[in-house]
Amino acid sequence: MPSVDPSSRPELGTAVEFSIVMPCLDEAETLGTCIRKAQLFLRSHAIAGEVVIGDNGSRDGSPEIAEKLGARVVHVAERGYGSALRAAIAAARGRYVIMGDSDDSYDFSSLQDFVAKLRAGCDLVMGNRFRGEVLPNAMPRLHRWLGNPVLSGLGQLFFRSPVGDFHCGLRGFSKAAFDAMDLGTTGMEFASEMVIKATLLGLRVEEVPIVLRPDGRSRPPHLRSWRDGWRHLRFMLLFSPRWLFLVPGVILFAIGLAASLILAMGPVWLPIHGTVARIGLDVHTLVVSSLLCLVGYQLVIFAVFTKVFAVTEHLHPMPPTLARLFEYVTLEVGLVCGVLLCVGGLAALGIAFADWARAGFGPLEPRQGMRLVVPAALLLMLGIQTLFASFFLSILGLRRR
Repeated sequence: MPSVDPSSRPELGTAVEFSIVMPCLDEAETLGTCIRKAQLFLRSHAIAGEVVIGDNGSRDGSPEIAEKLGARVVHVAERGYGSALRAAIAAARGRYVIMGDSDDSYDFSSLQDFVAKLRAGCDLVMGNRFRGEVLPNAMPRLHRWLGNPVLSGLGQLFFRSPVGDFHCGLRGFSKAAFDAMDLGTTGMEFASEMVIKATLLGLRVEEVPIVLRPDGRSRPPHLRSWRDGWRHLRFMLLFSPRWLFLVPGVILFAIGLAASLILAMGPVWLPIHGTVARIGLDVHTLVVSSLLCLVGYQLVIFAVFTKVFAVTEHLHPMPPTLARLFEYVTLEVGLVCGVLLCVGGLAALGIAFADWARAGFGPLEPRQGMRLVVPAALLLMLGIQTLFASFFLSILGLRRR
């Protein structure tokens, strides 16, 4: 394929419709091929476009190769896949951006579907390798059958995303949509952040099938399977307080509360299937169930804190349910609930104290005493948590209001 004259690069001030962006770190073996394919695509489809390379400190002559072929090179000092792409995209002059890896695994000469969907109004167009074709030796088995399906499935579950291939490196978006996403990650989780934020913002996201080819480099890829997979999973969990805090919290609280209410009335005997023996659940189980209730309540509070913080920091859009919740759950409502819980706990402790006084302040039968003291302590702890959580939540909400 012939090289491209640098004079073909669009001059400053020229309207650029599409910018094709590639991150680069020592990609001399394949970068030239990717640039030529991208330029061929732009010429053959009469698209006013440019090729922008986000170089992350290459020492193998990659920047010189790119400049010789007429691509524009953006030198990025901060290391990381996300850093290189954010800087290059910020410098891109196109109304639309198509990004892809510079290892020749994606065919930059076949981007027609991306162009058509972006021109039709899509905000983010994702390539889907599984709906297209994965050529032999193009993707490690661990990535194909475990990593990508699991992480993409979790992304669909956590965020109700329509994307079936969360980590496809070939994707296109409008510059306006990219600015709205306000991406901040510097590493490989940049790919997840883009899809998650586009989904949360309600942007129009669609997929196109693509072909993944074997990596054209002779050296190993920069990707580290377990490390980068964990970083993606960690980011998804941190960005989804519902699944990290709320769902486990509600389950633990419901189990603990139900068990505490039952055991507060007396011991429970459970038959062992097929035998005459029984399992006795008494005050010791009551202590454990109260602990489950308390931990679950804390997790629910963490979920609310995290969601409000994410909204005030513009990491998440304001969910309608949370907006309606704040119409009714105010600082004053939280304080009243906290006080009522504390009063209930103190009342139960008062009853326990009266029983102790009637016994002459001597030793009490533990099973009966704990059956009242443990729920009293639980109510007090829940009440105190509610009081201070209400104040903290109000502080978080100051910026929102």
